[in-house]
Amino acid sequence: MSLKKAVPFSEYESSVHVYGRIWMALALLLMIAAPVAMCVYFDAWPDGVYLLKGLLGVAPMFWTVGIIEVLTYAPMLGTSGTYLAFVTGNLTNLKVPCALNAMEAAKIKPGTEEGEAISTIAVASSSIVTTLVIALGVLGLNFLQPVLESPTLKPAFDNILPALFGALGAVFVSKNLKLAVAPLVFMVVLFLLVPGLSKSVGILVPVGALIAIGVARILYKKGLLGGKDEKAAHADA
Repeated sequence: MSLKKAVPFSEYESSVHVYGRIWMALALLLMIAAPVAMCVYFDAWPDGVYLLKGLLGVAPMFWTVGIIEVLTYAPMLGTSGTYLAFVTGNLTNLKVPCALNAMEAAKIKPGTEEGEAISTIAVASSSIVTTLVIALGVLGLNFLQPVLESPTLKPAFDNILPALFGALGAVFVSKNLKLAVAPLVFMVVLFLLVPGLSKSVGILVPVGALIAIGVARILYKKGLLGGKDEKAAHADA
């Protein structure tokens, strides 16, 4: 039995990877250039020992979350959407919800060519709108500061992210309740038993994904998941 040859990248996919890597490298250089420029200008360099101590405290967590986000979000966003989202940042709060909501509105599944196009447009639109909002916020900071720091509005600002993902989650849970029950129950029980884990929710995203995949595998083997043709095939087997 001969092995199938790997499908080569299309011209579009190859160009996306080339330009995506270039922009990622440029973004990384710009991030490093800002503090280096300030150190050169003021002739004030951080002590190596204290810098290393600070990095040891936070870098492993950010490296872990970064790897997890790539593995979790790349299949949702597609190639170009992933590069654009990671260059512009703020994936969990903005880019991923925007991309998923756009694909949901267009009735297109992630992982398809159409899904990648919609995802890229959504991420780009989100980045432009975010930049404009930040610019307006900087210009009107003195006017907006009392409003943003208002004790009356603080509970609303604290619950923006749960409300956003709650609305998206309700849509996806209702689509396939069989797959959603296991990871949902697991996460609810886990956070009730260990409330402190709510600060590390990003790391637990792939845990929920793995639970959903495992449950889907079990249900599929038992013929409880899939269309009529798949169930008929299991019945015949």
